Amino acid sequence: MSKGGGLLVAGTTSDAGKSVVTAGICRWLVRQGVKVAPFKGQNMSLNSFVTREGAEIGRAQAMQAQAARVEPTALMNPVLLKPGSDRSSQVVLMGKPVGELSARGYHGGRQQALLGTVVECLQELRSTYDAVICEGAGSPAEINLRRNDIVNMGIARAARFPVVVVGDIDRGGVFAQFFGTTALLAPEDQELVAGYLVNKFRGDVTLLEPGLDMLLDLTGRRTFGVLPYAHGLGIDEEDGLRVSLRGAVRESVVAPPVGEDVLRVAVCAVPLMSNFTDVDALAAEPGVVVRFVDRPEELADADLVVVPGTRGTVRALAWLRERGLADAIVRRAAEGRPVLGVCGGFQALGEHIDDEVESRAGEVAGLGLLPVRVRFAPAKTLARPVGEALGERVEGYEIHHGVADVRGGEPFLDGCRVGAVWGTHWHGSLESDGFRRAFLTEVARAAGRRFVPAPDTSFGALREEQLDRLGDLIEEHADTDALWKLIEQGPPTGLPFIAPGAPS
Repeated sequence: MSKGGGLLVAGTTSDAGKSVVTAGICRWLVRQGVKVAPFKGQNMSLNSFVTREGAEIGRAQAMQAQAARVEPTALMNPVLLKPGSDRSSQVVLMGKPVGELSARGYHGGRQQALLGTVVECLQELRSTYDAVICEGAGSPAEINLRRNDIVNMGIARAARFPVVVVGDIDRGGVFAQFFGTTALLAPEDQELVAGYLVNKFRGDVTLLEPGLDMLLDLTGRRTFGVLPYAHGLGIDEEDGLRVSLRGAVRESVVAPPVGEDVLRVAVCAVPLMSNFTDVDALAAEPGVVVRFVDRPEELADADLVVVPGTRGTVRALAWLRERGLADAIVRRAAEGRPVLGVCGGFQALGEHIDDEVESRAGEVAGLGLLPVRVRFAPAKTLARPVGEALGERVEGYEIHHGVADVRGGEPFLDGCRVGAVWGTHWHGSLESDGFRRAFLTEVARAAGRRFVPAPDTSFGALREEQLDRLGDLIEEHADTDALWKLIEQGPPTGLPFIAPGAPS
């Protein structure tokens, strides 16, 4: 394969499966000896990651880079939007925050101004890699946003990349979505839509085939595969704003040893929750059940309560108090029952917050469980720290405006511990296997549980297995010869136009 080929994976809707399909194609290609990179021109997500060069990118692109077995860089996600409300987002450009913009301000002109940067990043990747697999955002049929688009058909047209549209059949209406998505595009965009990929199919695929034949007759475009519904992938969610976690449960597929307890973890589903994937490493442990909660009574049987990261620490504090969760957490701490705060959650557990940056609320009282005072700084801390805690080596990453002044307690990573309450800014620390086991041992002891972590659980190995499963889905259920041809040769010629088309 010559350098510079590529493909855009678009979707009929948000959460249709673009992220996992992109990762699966990357893993399939790298197993064929292809040097491949993922790319998403613009991402809206509260789940982010810090690259080794100190750049903040969407966590989904970091996962896709791992699928491609390459180091993630800012080139792979040049524009990241981090929602702070329903109407505004922090704009992160090439890994660094450059300001806060309303949705109208961003789509009204700022977005189009970034197209040059996005195209330059894609071109640099194309000059380095054999193939670049791009992920779209939302749907290309959002015609109200087409004029300034830099992530769907705008980038496909700029790169002359073929487009495969993914649809989630589990939600229903996938044929209408495929047809309608294509028909709403301008003629110049329709020329790039090579066909479709059905995702999350359950049942006998032969029952679907007549519909695929009819879709071909209607659109002149083929379906490149039908991917079955795959349980337990555990791959990073892209967008913490759209994903509803109320009542969601993440549970290890491996039971605990006979005679040992299950360990129950309750994660407070705070507003603007960020990097909730931190708890995936806990859920990977045999016998650990992780659930997301928003009522104080749901903390009663929890052995560990986690207050996770958030894009709005002051707002999260108010939410905890309004819901009665704050009082329940304070009572737990007084009883010596385990609580862990991560990033914004760590800040909320402290004594005092001075925020003239994120919420501009000024001085706000924290929950007072840790001897910490937090001041929000205009500059964002982006780091990949390495340290030691509980006698084990720990790696993590930091993404925060809050600067913590730790005034006591037992040192714990960059934060502290008081009794059974721990706090740190470090995301990803629980992915360090030895530290995770030591931490869960401490939690079980404080909770009075007969729980012993498995000695051989490797989160990194489990993640590799998950990525290989994505590669298997593509290899076994997609027409890889046809996908290969698209990546190498570009869009097919002679694709028919479907009326009505939207103006370009």
